[in-house]
Amino acid sequence: MTVAARFAGALAALCPDGARLGLAVSGGGDSMALLHLAAGVVPPDRLAVATVDHHLRPGSGDEAAAVAQAAAELGLAHDVLDWRGWDGQGNLQAAARTARRELLADWARRNGLDAVVLGHTQDDQAETVLMRLARGSGVDGLAAMAAHSRAQGMVWLRPLLGHARAELRDWLRAHGVRWTEDPSNDDPGYDRIRARQMLADLAGLGLTPERLAQTAAQMQAARAVLDAAADDAAQALMRAEHGDIVFDAGELDALPLETRDRLVARALCMIASTPYRPRLRALHAALNAPVATLHGCLLTRARGELRITREAQAVADLRAPLGSLWDQRWSITAPAARAACGLEIRALGASGLAQCPDRTGWLLPRRSLLASPAVWDGPRLIAAPLAGIGEQWKAVTRESPHSTGPAGVFALNVGP
Repeated sequence: MTVAARFAGALAALCPDGARLGLAVSGGGDSMALLHLAAGVVPPDRLAVATVDHHLRPGSGDEAAAVAQAAAELGLAHDVLDWRGWDGQGNLQAAARTARRELLADWARRNGLDAVVLGHTQDDQAETVLMRLARGSGVDGLAAMAAHSRAQGMVWLRPLLGHARAELRDWLRAHGVRWTEDPSNDDPGYDRIRARQMLADLAGLGLTPERLAQTAAQMQAARAVLDAAADDAAQALMRAEHGDIVFDAGELDALPLETRDRLVARALCMIASTPYRPRLRALHAALNAPVATLHGCLLTRARGELRITREAQAVADLRAPLGSLWDQRWSITAPAARAACGLEIRALGASGLAQCPDRTGWLLPRRSLLASPAVWDGPRLIAAPLAGIGEQWKAVTRESPHSTGPAGVFALNVGP
């Protein structure tokens, strides 16, 4: 079967006919193959293209312009998404990856797209498995990249996971398509590049990209079984409460360790709106403490329960205009006659909570309320729905239309 036919079959299996798709195209070989293969099977009115320019090296703007020209030749709309947020602190690749995902998700929502299609290949999958083996990852880590996932409120598709990087470049050459080689692909300072170089030496032991990708597929099947067990357990011992997640601590601790860790990790990911799980050692340390902070969340054990809420410090500086999403999951609706102009959503915080003295109106414990959404007009508190301030103001989370709900909030896919 040809490269094009295999791609068409993979894409058709991942999304319904008629879906509007966004293509993330950097200009490298894999993404340029994605661009041309997708243009061959999806009508142009159902495709849009975006390039994230990280502005991290000279020439990145020229590469984005080259993608724009290629898209125009195919009759496709193209946007450049600029990121200038690198402050020189922390892990550059992780920061760039997170920013890229957020920019692409926002772009897709603005354009009414159903999914964003990424150009990850079988080689990328193998490199991911190898790096996670080195970190001692378990089933979830070794499941690596899913062909279909959901994060940042968007569906992400990877129809090229069954294609080798070399065969895609052969296809590009055969069709006269040019691409740009990213010089960082030869920089051994990055873990992924070292893993890529190591794969050539490991092939003699049978650790080929195909074999490692097969391992990822087997781990994905195992993860599905473990997720089902976690879903069953969640129905019995978990409740969602006004944005918090609360477990029966005794029943949680009695679960098999894998199921317990999975449930708590998923709760942390949902509350922090991140697709990435915390490290296992940090998770175990937090679960063994009466009060702990982890992953931008606060974990508190009291009165036979484990309560997970947003950490107040993690949202202390977050602001969003009233009518938009705050902390990637909260929205607040105003009374019908109330003008929203100039109002913004911020965390209630200690100063706001001090203005809510009637505890009979508190829907959550104090620690949870500190991180809860409130409406502000400059320094003046207008409404704090979860602390009893502001009649007819309502705060709801994106994952559920109600402030309390069933364990079904765990329908969120938190895979990488």
